[in-house]
Amino acid sequence: MLFLSTFLSALLLTVVAVPLLTRLAPRLSLVDHPGERKVHSAPMPRVGGLAMALGALAPTVYWLGGDRFVLAYLAGAGVQTAFGVADDRLDLKPRWKFLGQAGAALIVIFYGGVRITSLGALLPEDFLLPVWISVPVTLVAIIGVTNAINLADGLDGLAGGISLLSISCIGFLAYLEGDYNIGLVALALSGATFGFLRFNTYPATIFMGDAGSQLLGFSCITLALALTQGQTALSPLLPLIILGFPVLDTVTVMTLRIIRGNSPFLADKTHFHHSLLAFGLQHAESVLTIYAIHVALIVCALYFRYYSDWLFLVGYGTFSCAVLATFSLSLAHHWQPKEFRLLLRISQSLRGLRDRSCLIRYLAGPLNWLLWAALMVSVALTGAVPPQLAPAALGGAAALVLVARCRPERLGEALRMVLYLLIPMLIYLTDLNLAQGPEPVPVRLYNLSFLAIALLSMLVSKLTRRRNCFKSTPLDFLIIFIVVLVPSLPFSDLAHYRVGMIAGKTVICYIALEVAIAELRGDLRHLNRGTLLSLALLAAQGLR
Repeated sequence: MLFLSTFLSALLLTVVAVPLLTRLAPRLSLVDHPGERKVHSAPMPRVGGLAMALGALAPTVYWLGGDRFVLAYLAGAGVQTAFGVADDRLDLKPRWKFLGQAGAALIVIFYGGVRITSLGALLPEDFLLPVWISVPVTLVAIIGVTNAINLADGLDGLAGGISLLSISCIGFLAYLEGDYNIGLVALALSGATFGFLRFNTYPATIFMGDAGSQLLGFSCITLALALTQGQTALSPLLPLIILGFPVLDTVTVMTLRIIRGNSPFLADKTHFHHSLLAFGLQHAESVLTIYAIHVALIVCALYFRYYSDWLFLVGYGTFSCAVLATFSLSLAHHWQPKEFRLLLRISQSLRGLRDRSCLIRYLAGPLNWLLWAALMVSVALTGAVPPQLAPAALGGAAALVLVARCRPERLGEALRMVLYLLIPMLIYLTDLNLAQGPEPVPVRLYNLSFLAIALLSMLVSKLTRRRNCFKSTPLDFLIIFIVVLVPSLPFSDLAHYRVGMIAGKTVICYIALEVAIAELRGDLRHLNRGTLLSLALLAAQGLR
């Protein structure tokens, strides 16, 4: 329950903080204005980093405030966020940015004990780097990855999605290794990033700014090094794979700038995501392509985490050469891979279906019924319900009845509040009950139903013609990735590692709820009745 509450509290805090900070952005001078190398055409609030910091760090302080490494991480993250906010407001020069990054890095190096001391099989057996080498190497690594994520923040949802994949991988590996401190910090960061991405994926309504991108970069590399440089069988080169794509992008861009006689910190449009846009891909398609590449690296990190360090080094070198060759040939010969043209045709076909509005009527209804059925089945599969949940369920039902009678125009808000609390609780209790025994065919169908809900939600939000609808984004790809990948991982005792599945199912239901409420166009009677029935059944089980 600790893992789920950490993730959800971070997510909900971020979701609540984003609109509040958005209204304050002009007063705080945290607004990103359009520019020559920027892809947005209107001023955007740049307070997402503050929202993520609040969402991620508050649960971490509450649950893990006494651990030495966690205290060092919190202090370093605070320094990094403060300098990031200053940069967002004042557009700091590079030397001041590096000062903040170096200060945050030195805190976790000396107080938190995060150092690169082992390179595995790349060095003689049992050889550890001395302090005078390990400290500067670690400092360069932390500053380098912090800037790599910062420089990847060029398209809506790109830096956040890459960081979410990396942090989720680190958290899952930490859970497998029994390092629950790192796992809980990663869960808090994942929840905060999930909450932020709903506002940041294309078309974005808010930016994370340097405060967010540098916080995520610092967190990714710090947690990765802390996990792989301790007493563990994990390869010490895993961070190179987990963060491989943004590192390759940054090294490539800076090298090209130096070759051309420019400063390596001079802003331009030579990043990989700019090349994808030049190929003809649209904004969301470019982000999705990079997500897919990064997913491939994450899968390799999970499957080969105990393999030879030389394998990681050679594999990453091969991957880097393949990526660089593909982009170089494409730019030189104006070549568009068939896969990119296929994406364009699929996108155009979906837009045509949306314009004709021929499928939406057949998809919205099944989505509503499938979401309602998933709630009913979850209640039936909860097993033993803690007695203290009964009065909470009855109170929620009473509140919905009162709002429906007295303030029907606020029923949507009331339903969101109740269901946002009810859904994760039902999924957690159901998963806890199902973990006690084998998974028969009906249970597998129940689990697969969440994949169907996710796909229907994406299609409905993509095909609808209404302007105030809930739009699907590349974030939904990340959710489906979690739900599809986690059961496929080669762990015989996977029943103990269901955190990713619980989180994925929860966020899928959250998205489906928003899509369903938008498509119901104010007629929430059936959804309200289904929610009331779920609460009544849950209360009855708790009172038995």
